Amino acid sequence: MIKTYYYSHLEKKMYHDVTLQQKDSFLKHEEDVLWVDLFNFTDQEIKEVARIFGFHPLAVEDCLSFSPRAKLDNYEDYYFFAMHAIKYDEESDEEIELVQLNVFLGRNFVVTVHRQKLQVLGRLAKTSLTSPQYLNKGMEFFLYAIIDGNTDDIFPILDAIGIRIDELEDEIYGHPSREITEEILALKRTILTIRRAVIPQRRIFAGINAGGHAYFDIREEIKPYFLDLVDHLERIIDSLDGFRDLVDASLATYHSLISTRTNDAIRVLTVISTVFMPLTFLTGFFGMNVPLPYQEISLSTILILLMLLGTTGGMILMFKRLKWI
Repeated sequence: MIKTYYYSHLEKKMYHDVTLQQKDSFLKHEEDVLWVDLFNFTDQEIKEVARIFGFHPLAVEDCLSFSPRAKLDNYEDYYFFAMHAIKYDEESDEEIELVQLNVFLGRNFVVTVHRQKLQVLGRLAKTSLTSPQYLNKGMEFFLYAIIDGNTDDIFPILDAIGIRIDELEDEIYGHPSREITEEILALKRTILTIRRAVIPQRRIFAGINAGGHAYFDIREEIKPYFLDLVDHLERIIDSLDGFRDLVDASLATYHSLISTRTNDAIRVLTVISTVFMPLTFLTGFFGMNVPLPYQEISLSTILILLMLLGTTGGMILMFKRLKWI
């Protein structure tokens, strides 16, 4: 599916669903902007768009295959960005999913390519139907709007992860079980997946702090927006690093608690076994089917019972003094 949004600088007006065959006539003015959005596209559709705009076959190939890392390629007439949006559903088997978003950024056009629906592009498209507020500030600002919206969608995910970690810590001390290990591993996988998506994106734009990027030039008036974007990415990565440390600490605490409870159980069993060892010896000795001294005396049974009770009491008293029980 191909959607188009065109901003005419002379008319100060937005158009949509324009014909791409007239691309050159639309972009006569330097401040005219054309946004082409390919959603759930076919191979034929992306190849047709690539032919109209003259995209490199390698960039088209990147759009047709999934790449786990964000990147930026400079093709002289345009830039090609491969980025990822994040879909999070705690209840699903695969609770975290990376959705690839490819962006071709030219002097006065932008082409977004994605297989699945993305909230940020939906918001931009809804606004662009009636207002030029995103397209009338140049391509760099429109790129910023895409990435910033995509980045803002990560913060609610971080809040959900933080809540899960707090609940997990309560469960560890309250009701440790095998499911806790599975929950910890799922959280670690979620955190690592988000980090793999965010860190390369930060690397692409982090050079702006040094006065520009070797591969991506940004107008001075737009740089503050990207500096703010880099700050958001840094905050996300710092949060993820903190979450990762908390999850690792929770896993270590869980193993320590399980080990402590196991040691307590083993200690109790050892005490019980130790107490019964002399009792077993004495009852076995006096229970032998051979003549024993004083076995005709009726008080011998009482004496043996007192001996057993005294041995048991003495051993329990000794264990308490040693703080084994």
